[in-house]
Amino acid sequence: MTDTSHSPAAEMTHERLLIVDFGSQVTQLIARRLRELNVYCEIHPYQLVTDAFLAEFAPKAVILSGGPDSVTRDGSPRAPESLWSAGLPVLGICYGQQVMMEQLGGKVEGGKISGGGGTAEFGRAFVKPEGSIDLLNGWFTDGDEQVWMSHGDHVSKLAPGFDVYGTSPNAPYAITADLDRNFYAVQFHPEVHHTPKGATLYENFVKMAGFSGDWTMGAYREQAIAAIREQVGDAKVICGLSGGVDSSVAAVLIHEAIGDQLTCVFVDHGLLRQGEAEEVVTMFRDNYNMPLIHADEQELFLGKLDGQDDPETKRKIIGKLFIDVFQKHATAVGDAKFLAQGTLYPDVIESVSFSGGPSVTIKSHHNVGGLPEKMGLKLVEPLRELFKDEVRALGRELGLPASFIGRHPFPGPGLAIRCPGEITRPKLEILRKADAVYIDQIRKHGLYDDIWQAFVAILPVRTVGVMGDGRTYDFACALRAVTSVDGMTADYYPFSHEFLGETATRIINEVEGINRVTYDITSKPPGTIEWE
Repeated sequence: MTDTSHSPAAEMTHERLLIVDFGSQVTQLIARRLRELNVYCEIHPYQLVTDAFLAEFAPKAVILSGGPDSVTRDGSPRAPESLWSAGLPVLGICYGQQVMMEQLGGKVEGGKISGGGGTAEFGRAFVKPEGSIDLLNGWFTDGDEQVWMSHGDHVSKLAPGFDVYGTSPNAPYAITADLDRNFYAVQFHPEVHHTPKGATLYENFVKMAGFSGDWTMGAYREQAIAAIREQVGDAKVICGLSGGVDSSVAAVLIHEAIGDQLTCVFVDHGLLRQGEAEEVVTMFRDNYNMPLIHADEQELFLGKLDGQDDPETKRKIIGKLFIDVFQKHATAVGDAKFLAQGTLYPDVIESVSFSGGPSVTIKSHHNVGGLPEKMGLKLVEPLRELFKDEVRALGRELGLPASFIGRHPFPGPGLAIRCPGEITRPKLEILRKADAVYIDQIRKHGLYDDIWQAFVAILPVRTVGVMGDGRTYDFACALRAVTSVDGMTADYYPFSHEFLGETATRIINEVEGINRVTYDITSKPPGTIEWE
C-alpha cells in the first residue's frame, strides 16, 4: 500500500499483525480496536499481499477484513495461498470468512435464499452459542449476543476441519473455527460499536495468538527517533509547522532526534485564526530551543486568493504557494534535503485506491502528494503509522503542553475553506472575530474537550436584519461542531438551544458584519467536516 522505507515501521521490532483489506468501509476500525490493545497492526490491500509480501512482513497473526465483492464472482479478491500453510492464527470477518471457506474447500452462495439455507442479513442480529471456544470468552454470559451483520452472500458449506460455534437466524455459520489450525471466522463485524462485545472478541484473538501488547508510545518514541537519525544522517530538514497537533508533535520528535539540523517554518498566510500566529510562535520559542522561521507571507497568499471563489482553485493556489515558500526557506537554511510532515495513518490509507483504479478526489491537500517531488526533497513522516489519538499520546510522552495536545484540528488552507465563495480581507476579518467568540463560548461552557472540531463558516449570502431602529444587510454565518474519534466519520455536537441562542446573540452583538447565525447539523458522511 505504501512505501515505508522512510518510516519507523521500516525498522519495526514490535510484534505485528497484518490486516488484509478487501475493501470494507470499516477496516480502519479493526486497526483501532487492535491499537487500543497495544497491538501494532498495518492495513494492506489484498492485491499487494502476495506470498513474498507475507514472508517479508512476518506477521504474528492475520485478520481478513470484510468487503463489498462476492467470492462467487470470477476474479474476486483472494488471500495469498501461502497464508493457509504459514502456521499463523487467522481471523476472517464477513467477506474474510467467505474467502476462507472458498479457498479451503467450503462453499459460498450468493443472493437471498429462502428455506433455511441462509439469507442476506443487514443490521442488528443476535447470535446464539453452539459450543465454547477461547475466542468467545466473555460472550454469551447473559444469553444471545447482539452483533452487526452486513452480508448478501452466505456460507452454505463449511470447509473441512471447521465446526460451528455460533448461529443467527439468517447465518447458520455465524461463528466457525478450525481449532487445529487456529483459523477462526465470523460472518458479522465485531469492530463496529453495534457489536457491543466486539472488542472482547479481538482481545481474545490477540491473546490466543500470543501477543504481549508491546505497542506503547514510549517504545514508539525510541524507535522513531532511531529511524529518523538513520534516515536523515547529517542532512538539514525543514518542517512545515502549522501549530496543529500533528505538525507540533512531529517537530518536537524530530528535534529530539536531530537537534539543530531541523528548522521549522511557520507560514503565516493570512488565513489563521485570531491571535494564532503569536500563540504558536511564542509557544515554540518559549518551550523549545529549536530554529524557527516565522514566514510572514500574508500579502503573497491573500494577493493571489483575492476574489477567488472555487474551492479547488483556492486549494491549488495555496498548495503552489506553500511549495514556493518552503523552497525558498529550504535553500536559505543551507540546502535542506528533507521536508518533515505530520502525515497520519488515515491519510496514508485513504491515499490508496482499494480497487487499484483512480480514486475520486474529494479535496486536494496542500501538504501531500507532489509537493516534495516538485521541491526535490525527501519526506520525513514520523507519524505515518499513528492515528490521531495516538499522536496525542505521543505528544504527552514528549511533554508538549496540554493546551497544544488538546487543540482542535485546523486545516492547512486555514480560513480560506471556511469562507465559501469569494475571499476578501474584510470577510476574513469578520470570520476571525466570529470564530473567536464561538470558541470562547465553548470554552466558557466547558465543552471544548468534548468536541473534535468547532469553527465558524461565513456564508456567501447577505440577509436583511433589524438592529435597533435600523435595517441591516449583512452576512450570515454557520456554526459547526462535531464529535469524532479520528475524523473519518463525524456527527454534529448536540448543543442545547440555550447555548446556541446565547452564542448567536453574542456573535451578532459583538461582530460587525453578521446579522444571522445558523447551526450545521450535517454528519460525515454525507457531508465533510469542513465546508470546502
